[in-house]
Amino acid sequence: MILIRDIISGMLFKFVINISGFPNKIITFLKEAMLELKKVNWPTRQETLRYTLIVIGISVAVAIFLGGLDVIFSRLLEKLL
Repeated sequence: MILIRDIISGMLFKFVINISGFPNKIITFLKEAMLELKKVNWPTRQETLRYTLIVIGISVAVAIFLGGLDVIFSRLLEKLL
């Protein structure tokens, strides 16, 4: 006959075994992440600045376009109502 005590003690044993390797897994993950970051081809400062200005420029252009559409449709709705 299986007792609840036996089930709980078995579950607790598995939990302790699984958690004991947890700090090692974190350390291994962090070491591997650092190695992968060293392999990354990072952009230069000039490239980063150029890409940032492109994103800002496109964002402003889209904002102006959408704002213009908003004004046009608002005026059309005012005339219809």
